[in-house]
Amino acid sequence: MYAHNPVLDLSSWPAGFGKGQRYAPETEKLKNHYGLTSDQQIKDLHDSPIDKIVEIVKGHYAMLHLLADDDKVVLPDENTLLFEQKIKAARGNIIVIHKPGFGHHPHSFPNPKPIVDFILAHTKI
Repeated sequence: MYAHNPVLDLSSWPAGFGKGQRYAPETEKLKNHYGLTSDQQIKDLHDSPIDKIVEIVKGHYAMLHLLADDDKVVLPDENTLLFEQKIKAARGNIIVIHKPGFGHHPHSFPNPKPIVDFILAHTKI
């Protein structure tokens, strides 16, 4: 699985219950999707990937995450860095490639070879 600056905790983004900014239109979409009516219900949801580490590790998924270290939208320490820590603690398979000095955009690399190599290495052809 390849992801770039992924949202791994819905209470972090879009809800903004951590250190990040709240994104009101997206938070309303989140509430509508799950049929929620309050912020407390978002906090109690526990349906984010960060909440499903055991299930993810049991799936034996190879994961590659690109992480823009200066992302101010999807905060690294509340999403990918915490997810990586929990996956590794559960003996899961994750590689995180850091992009120092980058914000949430642009995605990918000028040379996407590491991404392509990862995908090809984990694809049955």
